[in-house]
Amino acid sequence: MATDCQNDILLESDLSPLPLIARGKVRDIYDLGDHLLFLATDRISAFDCILASGIPFKGRVLTQTSLFWFDYLAPIVPNHVVAATVDRYPQVLRPHRSLLEGRSMLVKKARMIPIECVARGYLSGSAWKEYRDQGKVCGISLPAGLRESDRLAEPIFTPATKAKSGHDENVSLESVAAQIGSDLAYRLRDLTLRIYQSGAQYAQQQGLLLADTKLEFGFADDELVLADEVLTPDSSRYWPAVAYFPGGPQLSFDKQYVRDYLETLDWNKQPPGPVLPDEVVRKTSEKYREAYYLLSGKELT
Repeated sequence: MATDCQNDILLESDLSPLPLIARGKVRDIYDLGDHLLFLATDRISAFDCILASGIPFKGRVLTQTSLFWFDYLAPIVPNHVVAATVDRYPQVLRPHRSLLEGRSMLVKKARMIPIECVARGYLSGSAWKEYRDQGKVCGISLPAGLRESDRLAEPIFTPATKAKSGHDENVSLESVAAQIGSDLAYRLRDLTLRIYQSGAQYAQQQGLLLADTKLEFGFADDELVLADEVLTPDSSRYWPAVAYFPGGPQLSFDKQYVRDYLETLDWNKQPPGPVLPDEVVRKTSEKYREAYYLLSGKELT
């Protein structure tokens, strides 16, 4: 286990002899037989490269935010969470309590659908670039003259293919239907938009605009479930409503602060990722924790 004891930063976990079956940009996933253990580290990536620095509390923020939303959205869609406290975990995990508490989830195994389900209520990120070049997003024509960060008349579903390396590719709904079948494609579209609208309405009550979000779904015991993470600062773009001013980029509660710093460097955006200055690490950590507090009304535990 590689940690920075001063800031309690977890970069890589080791729960030997449990089998580690995946190490993503943020999560380490262990196989527990009937279930999986999701453990959120404090790794941070930018431009598809994991950076050398970790962000204190980031893994806890992602886990606690997801758990908040899984519970909030339960009337709309079931999810894959089985337990999120060590006391409810299998006995084999109890010796790792200090590592797992607050940053892990025991989840059902699911057959994941290989589509990133993206809902957008505002024109930002890759959608803004696509609109600027083509006047449409994922095959959806939008009115002329929209500005960056403009609110859309109605939220849109802009799916993407999942890529193991490199950027995911925005695709049309028709392309998704050809890949996974029309019934499931349209079901995912409707469910994604419903989740987005519910989340955006709640977030606005807390003073946040939910610009867009990326969701993942799978089948657990033949039931369609919401999986992975949900409406976190890593998978979603949150803006403070009080500062919203369309026509350019917005203040955000994600890792944009890190991206902006990296753009000032003479770095080719290839591994290994650079070490972040202490000030960038501190401010990024503050952004993540602030987002969780604004959404949940709770201090991070």
